[in-house]
Amino acid sequence: MFEILFLGTSASAPSARRGLSGQIVSHNEYRFLIDCGEGTQRQILQSGIGFKRLTRILLTHGHLDHILGLGGLLSTFLRWEAIEELEIFGGRSTLERVRTLLYDVVLRGNQPPMPLKLIEIKPGVVFEADDFTVTAFSVMHRGPDCLGYVFEEKARRPFLADKADELGVPFGPERHDLVDGKEITLPDGKHITPDDVLGDWEKGSKLIVVGDAARTDNLLEVCKDADALVIESTYMDEEEEMAKQFSHLTARMGAELAIKAGVKKLILTHISRRYRGKDMLAEAQSVFPNTVVARDFDTFQIKREI
Repeated sequence: MFEILFLGTSASAPSARRGLSGQIVSHNEYRFLIDCGEGTQRQILQSGIGFKRLTRILLTHGHLDHILGLGGLLSTFLRWEAIEELEIFGGRSTLERVRTLLYDVVLRGNQPPMPLKLIEIKPGVVFEADDFTVTAFSVMHRGPDCLGYVFEEKARRPFLADKADELGVPFGPERHDLVDGKEITLPDGKHITPDDVLGDWEKGSKLIVVGDAARTDNLLEVCKDADALVIESTYMDEEEEMAKQFSHLTARMGAELAIKAGVKKLILTHISRRYRGKDMLAEAQSVFPNTVVARDFDTFQIKREI
């Protein structure tokens, strides 16, 4: 299961109720900050989630409304907050802008307060844990190196406790060994294999996070069968031409992608100040009913739907 917390849901400039782009995706002990718009650190504090273990930042692209908060965040780390390390992932052009912001403007010749790594990434797996991966994919927007991210749990075989009980497998390390694929021998000499107590392979949950985007046809394959798709919705259909002009999407475009890709849940964010959330929601739900428009501090749990 993944959990996503929205820190900022406004497009381009903050509004009275919406901050600029930022989300935290959590999976067990791992936490990832996706984008860091102006004011993100205050949103982190306001949410109550704090800075602990927030050591990895994934950037979708280098526009200021998605990265400007990095300067304030690093400034706070210089003076107030302790953090073990900080890794910032992004495309080459994105990191060039981030490097200027952090080293030329904030640090100005000083050393960062923690090991700071700017890690250039391209489409492909960018992080892997025992039970999930984070994969970057290309997104078309204004400028090069724009990325989205797939958070996906690895397939697993569920442990059949009832079957293990029938076979006399005791509670303890023996069961862990079977889950790890090891054969065990019981005190009476009976051999138990993993196949005896593990069910069929099951896919894990899949969360897609897209930043700003100009089109959706190139996102169809990567979004296929996702349990949740988070995607920008800067405009409504009545201003589709303006959306094209500025390389953004409308609520309807996001909903149509969700239908075509077989997505289970659609979460719209990056909302222009010119619209009311309920109007944008109505437009998207007319195409894809299982849609929500995220608000600042909304939290969603993303589980695999059978």
